[in-house]
Amino acid sequence: MRLLSYSVGGKESWGVVKGDGVVDLGARLKSRFSGLRDAIAQDALSVLRDETGRAPADVALSAIRYRIPVTDPEKILCIGVNYNDRNAEYKDGSEAAKYPSMFFRTRESLVGHNEPILRPPESNQLDYEGEIALVIGKGGRRIPKAEATKHIFGLSCFQEGTIRDWTRHSKFNVTQGKNFDASGSMGPWLVTADEIADYTNLTVSTFVNGERRQHDTTANLMFGFADLIAYVSTFTTLRPGDVISTGTPTGAGVRFSPPVWLKPGDEVTVEAVGIGRLTNKIADEK
Repeated sequence: MRLLSYSVGGKESWGVVKGDGVVDLGARLKSRFSGLRDAIAQDALSVLRDETGRAPADVALSAIRYRIPVTDPEKILCIGVNYNDRNAEYKDGSEAAKYPSMFFRTRESLVGHNEPILRPPESNQLDYEGEIALVIGKGGRRIPKAEATKHIFGLSCFQEGTIRDWTRHSKFNVTQGKNFDASGSMGPWLVTADEIADYTNLTVSTFVNGERRQHDTTANLMFGFADLIAYVSTFTTLRPGDVISTGTPTGAGVRFSPPVWLKPGDEVTVEAVGIGRLTNKIADEK
């Protein structure tokens, strides 16, 4: 199933894609679940599937405004330098890391599909990073690697937008440049894990104005999905609805010579085969 959060006519809700429309599960199941995160926490996939099977679509996809799939995750964890050739891209002669590089993002730093990504007035160095994100279903602490993928509820596309010069304000801190409001995106929906046959060979690509800039497969991850869940859950309890974005391939704008930054009017699309296409246009923050 493709589950999403959205608004229509100023009303926020969540539901499942059915054909060219959305079954409004938020309205239909409001007595059972407070939102999509609550439904995930209650392991209610069979309930959602049954309701979708007998209900017609309530609203057309073309009529909605997309939100990030889970609008209220407790944690959004992002992984850096995770594809095999990313370390070499830095050209610093360093060995591959023994453990994942990590940072957190805020909910406010992300927008949904078709919503504008904002370039802040403090910098023109807005960059793109296309990724695949995991949404946690069953939570846990110190999850064994052999059991880790059982904790995935679904997958989504992620555009890990970055204000590059703000990632270098101090020696070891990228957090500022990764958390400007509305600087990245996630969506358009999450695809439930039962529809993904193999996590180890998923393809992700990023296009800027139709030109493919990034392309790779999860077969080339240094730390696969199971590794990441096991590692992250060592130090923090994962909870239903938490997001782990798994890293971006080579080809971000900062690596061009000279760098190529996103500007107002540009369109960025992150495509993950079997998951979806996440598209956003760039605008200046007012």
